[in-house]
Amino acid sequence: MANEGTVHVVDDDEAMRHSLAFLLEAAGHRVRTYASAVDFLEAVPGMERGCIVTDVRMPGLSGLELVERLNAIGVTDPVIVITGHGDVPLAVQAMKAGVSDFIEKPFAEGTLLSAIEAALEKGSGSKAEEERRRAILERIEALSEREKQVLDGLVQGKPNKIIAFDLGISARTVEIYRANVMTKMQAGSLSELVRMALVAGRVREIP
Repeated sequence: MANEGTVHVVDDDEAMRHSLAFLLEAAGHRVRTYASAVDFLEAVPGMERGCIVTDVRMPGLSGLELVERLNAIGVTDPVIVITGHGDVPLAVQAMKAGVSDFIEKPFAEGTLLSAIEAALEKGSGSKAEEERRRAILERIEALSEREKQVLDGLVQGKPNKIIAFDLGISARTVEIYRANVMTKMQAGSLSELVRMALVAGRVREIP
């Protein structure tokens, strides 16, 4: 059963807007769509509470610029950023701006739906987010000190060679630690690992 709240979809791609609206409505969510960040900002004063799904690369205001505007005017609804140009530095930038989640295209329908459910629960004050955070913190605590150092390098967007130089070890050794981190954290991708680091507060600990 869908959570209470409206999902606001902001994307300049008309086909993507219609596709997302169809998917979300089929899952039982109320949906509103907007062709640009400016259109959405104009609707903010009277908008229904819920969560916001926005593309990153749009004409005019980008998705990250939209997040900054929302922060500036005190909008606290969770924001999910989607992009077809995902990379770790962009993910970290988005997360430091306070987004709820960061999802790369193409994504599985279940990935987006799960992220929206979590965002709506977070926005409604559910304990689900705290339980998720606790589980991720337990995984981080299970990492060795060296694995934690590699994790921190990864979420800063550093390549293996730079992490190896910083830690005084070989790039091949970093690859081994990286594989161990992905396995222990139960992360299916680097972007997912970065999202976990955000939930755990790990990204905010990094200068």
